[in-house]
Amino acid sequence: MYKFVKRFFDIVLSGIAIILLSPLLVPVMIILKCTGEHYIFYGQDRIGYKNKHFKILKFATMLLNSPNMKGGLHTTHNDPRVLPFGKFLRKTKINELPQLFNIFLGDMSIVGPRPLVNKTFAPYSDEVKATIYNVKPGLTGIGSVVFRDEETLLTELVAKGMNIDEAYAKHVSPYKGALEMWYQQHYNIWTDCWLIFLTAWVIVFPKSNLMNKIFKDLPKREVEA
Repeated sequence: MYKFVKRFFDIVLSGIAIILLSPLLVPVMIILKCTGEHYIFYGQDRIGYKNKHFKILKFATMLLNSPNMKGGLHTTHNDPRVLPFGKFLRKTKINELPQLFNIFLGDMSIVGPRPLVNKTFAPYSDEVKATIYNVKPGLTGIGSVVFRDEETLLTELVAKGMNIDEAYAKHVSPYKGALEMWYQQHYNIWTDCWLIFLTAWVIVFPKSNLMNKIFKDLPKREVEA
């Protein structure tokens, strides 16, 4: 029943957000068109509901050929592929706002597991792969809140001499998978409302540990070697 209620609110809230945020979205589009490589949106195949692929929308923040350059699909802190205006968009998460259209059209929900590309989906266990997208992927979710500074983590691991793909598979993927499995077990309106609040909270207070005080049974993260 909650899936139908959630879909109703996804349509209403994403539609309202698109209208209210248009004074922000339009200037961003103009700036992107006039700077960088002069393209506005970046579309990418992602894994969605029931493991079916769809095209996710973001504001362009990196060089168009970034996936074929050093670093591939992973982004590190101060990544040279990120365009000047793109740094601001990524830090404020404004680059994610075009996904409101994905939500309105039904590809995504406001809250859910982040939709991944095949390469970052592959390290998950078979159990996680079979379960994670039994709900629609989200604009935000528990993985997004906990790994709000994933780029810095990957940068630190690469600085220690680890390959970036190995770093993601060993230190990010296992815990993200555990977090998303936790979300499946706590799929309700209260969890979603808290996650929406926490998404805004950690943007303002990025060092905050409030999510562990609200969700006291979150999976524990193993100490990295």
